[in-house]
Amino acid sequence: MQGNQSSNSPIQIRQTTNENGVQRLVLSGKCTLSALEQQMQSLSTKLAPFAVDPNLHWDLTGIEQMDDVGALLLWRAWGARHPQHLELRPEQERLFNRIGNITTAPESVPRDLLDSIRTIGKAAFLIWEHLIGLIMLAGQLLLDVKFLINHPARIPWREISATLFRTGAQALGITALVGFLIGVVLSYLSSRQLQIYGADIFIINILGVSIIRELGPMLAAILVAGRSGSAMTAQLGVMRVTEELDALTVMGIPRSMRLILPKIIGLGIAMPLVVLWTSAIALVGGMVAAEIQLGINYQFFFNKLSNVVPIANLWIGLGKGVVCGIIIALISCHFGLQIKSNTESLGEGTTTSVVTAITAVIIIDAIFAIIFSNTGLL
Repeated sequence: MQGNQSSNSPIQIRQTTNENGVQRLVLSGKCTLSALEQQMQSLSTKLAPFAVDPNLHWDLTGIEQMDDVGALLLWRAWGARHPQHLELRPEQERLFNRIGNITTAPESVPRDLLDSIRTIGKAAFLIWEHLIGLIMLAGQLLLDVKFLINHPARIPWREISATLFRTGAQALGITALVGFLIGVVLSYLSSRQLQIYGADIFIINILGVSIIRELGPMLAAILVAGRSGSAMTAQLGVMRVTEELDALTVMGIPRSMRLILPKIIGLGIAMPLVVLWTSAIALVGGMVAAEIQLGINYQFFFNKLSNVVPIANLWIGLGKGVVCGIIIALISCHFGLQIKSNTESLGEGTTTSVVTAITAVIIIDAIFAIIFSNTGLL
């Protein structure tokens, strides 16, 4: 029983001096997590004074069992380095060597004051590179249009029709739902404020101008950028990963004419139609909320709408749709062609494409607002 108790005893420290006057620190017992338990902090404090003596000889051969926790405790007491005089068993030496390799931290690199400027510069060059790529792609598409005008039999009608269906017809459901809810919310919030001043009738002006001129085109463009734009980028990216784009080049088929131009033409045609659909459904939602909240009947709403909202607002909204559709398709195809032959690049390229397209939509809306600030307003 005594022997068993001794084998379970924690690490013991004994300092001796040999016949040559050399100071030795002999460690025995068990140096494991289960043996040390709550004594690790006190043991670390007890070993710290011995670790500062460079002439002290450490003898660990008497330790019966040592695990990673016990070795790490000694390693930290030594200051993350081996003492000059150390006696170990082979298995202990391998344990300390492994811990030394793991715990070796890389040297800290001093922070350069120009890091921020360097980061901004890299971002500026990256933006410039993408801008040049977009201009080159747009130039190639203009050459393709010129070629198709001279050779109308080569026009990819089937690809254009497929793009119209995917980006237009299949997007009607989500755009209608979002448009209707936005119309309800805008009408409800505006009517609560108008009731305070007894200006209920002006809900038609607010809904008409804001939806037809701004919200309708913006909502449709953002939804299309997130839905159809990402699909275009992913399609071209997958074709890059599967080397289908390289196969088209080998066969002499111009990918800009067969893959990119139909998408741009199709989305440029579908986008104003989606804008018109979204604006109409949003007006229906606003009209329903106005009838419930303010008691304005549907017939009066429609009759009054044409009088308080000039038709120029509709043309501005449709014009935004055409421009946004072309820009969304151009950006999506550009980033799709930039994807490398790996799945990680595919995810990053699709995300960047959607973010860039939505940002471009907001910039286009701001440009239209500035240019047509005096048009379509009573």
